[in-house]
Amino acid sequence: MRVTLRDQAVSSLFVVSITTVFTLLLSPLPSDARAATAPQPPAAARQTSPTVQPLFPASQPPTQAQSSAAQHSVPTPRPVQTPDSATPSSSRPITTIKVQANEVVLIFTVTDKKGRFITGLKRESFGLLDDGRPPVAVLNFTQQTNLPLRVGIMLDTSSSIRQRFQFEQDSAIGFLRQILHRGDLAFVEGFDIQTDLAQSFTDNIALLNRGIRKLRPGGGTALFDALHKACRDQMLNLREEGAVRRILILVSDGDDNYSRYQNSDAIKMCQRAETIIYAISTNISPNKSKGDEVLRVISEATGGQALYPVRIEDVATGFRKIEEELRSQYSLIYRPAAFKNDGSFRTINLQVIDRRYKVRVHKGYFAPRPE
Repeated sequence: MRVTLRDQAVSSLFVVSITTVFTLLLSPLPSDARAATAPQPPAAARQTSPTVQPLFPASQPPTQAQSSAAQHSVPTPRPVQTPDSATPSSSRPITTIKVQANEVVLIFTVTDKKGRFITGLKRESFGLLDDGRPPVAVLNFTQQTNLPLRVGIMLDTSSSIRQRFQFEQDSAIGFLRQILHRGDLAFVEGFDIQTDLAQSFTDNIALLNRGIRKLRPGGGTALFDALHKACRDQMLNLREEGAVRRILILVSDGDDNYSRYQNSDAIKMCQRAETIIYAISTNISPNKSKGDEVLRVISEATGGQALYPVRIEDVATGFRKIEEELRSQYSLIYRPAAFKNDGSFRTINLQVIDRRYKVRVHKGYFAPRPE
């Protein structure tokens, strides 16, 4: 399962003949496998002592094979065939078993107490629990990840931001020019009581620029509906062979007076779509508003951040901070323990062993449902 976690998680299916399965069942398990299949402690015990274990304890450094594997992308599993299954006989039925290989892709940021980005940490520096359990295997760990970006720019076009709208447009255009590289894609959407997909996914900066410029402010605000729809229709429908980073940049004052969906519904859809939300508030009053708190809750739940410019001209500074963060992130791919394709929400607890630092990552993800 991939969570960009593939993951809500995207699953790869491969087929193994029953002959191979019997062979595996009869073969003696290696010590690592026996450890992996050992009985798990009761759920209550796990909850009362959620000790986050290092991904690679100091007493058990990663092997040379593991270090080499971490430098390469994880290949998509392909169907495995035995000689008999490769050339089946029409008179002999073949029994097959479908197995799902689930991988989770975590994209996260590490900062110090002053909010400065911390790069250069090793995988031994982190501890992880997925739904209360350490992962079965860590497949890949990358510093300053170069995973392709899938970026959505969502501009509030309601009447409340009419006087600030040009700054939003200029800042968004400048951001896209800086952040998009080969292999990256972006879309542009405006929203008031309805959504306006001004430009669908493209790598063409001129088309994105044109889409931003043609948006016009006016009307009420259906923020939660717009966020829910963007994650459902744009991010969730992405079909990628490899891992990508899904990012939505929401420029708004956070006020909502027209949505059918609740804030919690929008957050859940963002988590299902494996999308990180960065919010830039357009509220420039000295006091935090209810809308500012809404933006904070959405951002933190998805592993992003809410930024609060003190002047409307500082909206561009907010975009630059997001750009800096996207270049300072880590990528971790792992296989979770006791994973079930039941559609349930699985919590994530990722920490840095060094308590001077803090990890910013989404709170969890939804397992896929059986196909």
